Amino acid sequence: MKIICVGRNYSNHAKELNNDIPKEPVLFLKPDTAILRPGEDFYIPEFSDNLQHEVELLLKICKTGKYIQPEFAENYYSEIGLGIDFTARDLQDKLKDKGLPWEISKAFDHSALIGNFVTKDKVNLENVNFSLLKNGNMQQQGNSSDMLFPFNTLVSYISQFFTLKTGDIIFTGTPSGVSAVKENDILEGFIENEKFFEIAIR
Repeated sequence: MKIICVGRNYSNHAKELNNDIPKEPVLFLKPDTAILRPGEDFYIPEFSDNLQHEVELLLKICKTGKYIQPEFAENYYSEIGLGIDFTARDLQDKLKDKGLPWEISKAFDHSALIGNFVTKDKVNLENVNFSLLKNGNMQQQGNSSDMLFPFNTLVSYISQFFTLKTGDIIFTGTPSGVSAVKENDILEGFIENEKFFEIAIR
C-alpha cells in the first residue's frame, strides 16, 4: 500500500504557513515505514527541533482505479478515517528555502499516524467535522466543506498520476492550528464527537 498526502488543501492553513493558495492539489508520498498505529507512542526524531502535528481526514481506497472521473470517484473509497501528518517543520523550511524536495521532513519513520476508520455512509461527506485536542485543549478544528479540493476531486486528480489500489490511504490535508509537539503531550483526534485516536508524545 502507499500513502498519498495532499498539501495546502485548506486556505487558512496555507496562509498560516505563508504559502500560496494552490490552483491544483499539491501531492507528496509517504512510504509504509511512515505508518504509526493507534496505541503506539510517537517519539520525536533527533533531527528536528520543531516537530508539528497536522490532523487530517483519511480516505481508504477499496478498489483499483486509474484515470477515475470525478462522478465515479466515490465508488473507489469505502471508509473515512482520521490521522496525523507529522512534519519536521524546521527541516522542511530549510529545504524549501533551497528549492529542494522536502520528503525527509514529511516521510520519515512513523510520521503518518493512521487512526480508526468508519464506513463512509456513517457521515455526511460534504460536512464532516473533525478536531484535534492537545493535552485536553482544542488545537485544530476543520470541516470537509472547507477543502479547496473535495474528496472526489482528489481521488480523480491523484488517479491521473498514480494507479490507486485497494488499501491505499489518502491524507486529505489539514486545517489551521498546527503547532509543535513536546515530550509528554497527549494528542486526541475526533470526527464529530467520536474519538478516532489518542497518542502520547515521547
